[in-house]
Amino acid sequence: MSHADLVKLTAVEAVDLLKKRKVSPLEMIDAAAARIAEVDKTVNALPTLCLDRAREQAKRLESQPGDKDYAGYLAGLPIAVKDLNPVKGVLTTYGSPIYKDYVPDHSDHMVEMLDRRGAVTIAKSNTPEFGAGANTFNEVLGTTVNPWDTRKSCAGSSGGAAVALATGQVWLATGSDLGGSLRSPASFCGIVGMRPSPGRVAHGPSLMPFANLSVDGPMARTVADTALFLDAMAGQHPRDPISLAEPATSFSAAVANPGKLSRVAFSADLNGITPVDPEVREIVTKAARLFESLGATVEEACPDLKESQETFQILRASQFAASKAPLLEKHRDLLKPEVIWNIEKGQKLTAEEIGKAERWRGELFYRTAKFFESYDVLVCPTTIVPPYPVEQRYVAEVDGHKFDNYIEWVLVCSAFTLTSCPAISVPCGFTKDGLPVGMQIVGKPRGEAAMLQAAKLFEDAAGLSTRLPIDPIVKA
Repeated sequence: MSHADLVKLTAVEAVDLLKKRKVSPLEMIDAAAARIAEVDKTVNALPTLCLDRAREQAKRLESQPGDKDYAGYLAGLPIAVKDLNPVKGVLTTYGSPIYKDYVPDHSDHMVEMLDRRGAVTIAKSNTPEFGAGANTFNEVLGTTVNPWDTRKSCAGSSGGAAVALATGQVWLATGSDLGGSLRSPASFCGIVGMRPSPGRVAHGPSLMPFANLSVDGPMARTVADTALFLDAMAGQHPRDPISLAEPATSFSAAVANPGKLSRVAFSADLNGITPVDPEVREIVTKAARLFESLGATVEEACPDLKESQETFQILRASQFAASKAPLLEKHRDLLKPEVIWNIEKGQKLTAEEIGKAERWRGELFYRTAKFFESYDVLVCPTTIVPPYPVEQRYVAEVDGHKFDNYIEWVLVCSAFTLTSCPAISVPCGFTKDGLPVGMQIVGKPRGEAAMLQAAKLFEDAAGLSTRLPIDPIVKA
């Protein structure tokens, strides 16, 4: 197969060919490298390549015995790793001038797991500084733009990963998600991005190994590819105190037999706690009705999330202060304003405020768990706006509502971060200007398998998964 044909394969198709040895990991690396050279100069998704390291790893995989599972889950498939995750021997900047020359002597736990399961890292994907902000730009590696319209933002913080997938540079890419950092870019770029339950994917090493607001997760072009990647990521790690054991049934097997849905809850604005752009509201509302064609009842319903904005803002700020206060003390002049603001906000919090937020989070979880006793999944928009101009640092106003800070506009995602429920963004339509819109599907606590099944049913009904990869659409 030609390089052009290989990059158009789904990850599932590519892994099948790799396991049958009809194509080699080295051929897949060459195909990805050719595609990166062709398109990344336009979008800047993968600014750091490690092709020599990848080829050495591929040669080791190819030297293994010839059984069909010779390289584990992914059989030598090239992937991109977000620049927030250390990869041994590869430049890892965290999008920050503080780390512009940092080459770690270790990989993080997730990367270790993927290495053992046949993934071959070929690049680091771009991210905003320390993943802060839903627009992918930084002072070290520049700005990543949206391939559907290069004048637009790809969101963030896993923007480089989403763009690399949409343009066919890799078949799978890792993302991470605190308040929507994985889901928002998926929506803006027309790909699939999944936030798993805390502990599902091993995380660390970290200054805060027990923290569970931020998680790593899979990004791909299809739901089946996402399930395959989650299978390769998931599992217990001895140095992650909250990591979970692998499920008895693989996520891929669950997606292959999606079954039927009974009751689907839908809310365009989470009971009015967030504004939503009218066009996004219309597209997602129409898409949600597709579940009726699948035999499910779709009802306007949502758990009570009223304290989620304040709760998230407090807990996020507390986490920033705990993890990054030393950087503020030593390198204030090198940090972007949003990061400084978030650290200082956390430092000003009182124990009473943090305790209140923790209590609110507990109440929010119990209300949500009770809600899911009646519904299979909840669907809502992934983002409240379509892709916005790339020069705009963040969304400041929607439908007449002005936001107080750079992260407030992602509440449609961050509210569910607080619940620890898994959530996935799947493409559900396009604006009149041809920009992608994603629908968020939220599952029950630790209900990744059922959520992925619902996503697969919707994906098949919507018929949008064949539109990728695309060549970047350059507009002046």
